[in-house]
Amino acid sequence: MALLDRKVVLVSGGTQGVGAAVARAAAREGAVVAVTGRRPEPGEALVAELRKGGADAMFVRTDVADPAQAQASVAAVLAAHGRVDCLVNAAGLTSRGTLLDTTPELFDAHVAINLRGPFFTMQAVVRDMVARKAPGTVVNVITSSEHGGQPFLAPYVAAKAGLAGLTRNAAHAHRWDRVRINGVNIGWTETEGEDATQREFHGADDGWRERAAATLPMGKLGQADEIAEFIVFLLSERSGVVTGSVIDWDQNVLGGLD
Repeated sequence: MALLDRKVVLVSGGTQGVGAAVARAAAREGAVVAVTGRRPEPGEALVAELRKGGADAMFVRTDVADPAQAQASVAAVLAAHGRVDCLVNAAGLTSRGTLLDTTPELFDAHVAINLRGPFFTMQAVVRDMVARKAPGTVVNVITSSEHGGQPFLAPYVAAKAGLAGLTRNAAHAHRWDRVRINGVNIGWTETEGEDATQREFHGADDGWRERAAATLPMGKLGQADEIAEFIVFLLSERSGVVTGSVIDWDQNVLGGLD
């Protein structure tokens, strides 16, 4: 049997990168898939792709920085399918800022997308699970940088570290409701968004991926499809009773020194 057979899976920030990879992997495992994002063009294109492959899929235009839109996206999926069985919070903002040059506006943008959006999306999903007395699963896409990160990631790290703490808190609060909530600290990953970030903030050219890969132990950047398979496992019953875990999905070892 498919890992997510007929489960309703909501992927917040699911129109590109890791989120889109999760949507594809969930569809392959038999899920009914709903993806949200700010831009309708890639969202509708992804849904068309999933439907062509035989999946039941929908797109809800959503800016998770607005709590009302975040919660409305959940309401739209509930209206269409009656429930959400699994949630993946994959939306993210990775713009740069240090402790010294981050403006209040930049800080607030990171908190809005990387912490507040997942909070209120998760609130709406878990509230419905509890009301239905139904089990469910949540996976928050975090970052290995939440352990500290580079100096130019100050507001990003602040918000994502908050999401790691929220993951543990919510998992503890709702374990007796049989709602399992876990997080994945992904390392340096090859995505469309990372390509844009490298070009905008670090002056990268077309060869940046190959040069970056050469500096990494496994000789490659993290791959979105590999991360997606792991997230689907965490969403599924195959992962058993695990909850409250924030798992480092990276090729560098926390605390390891050369």
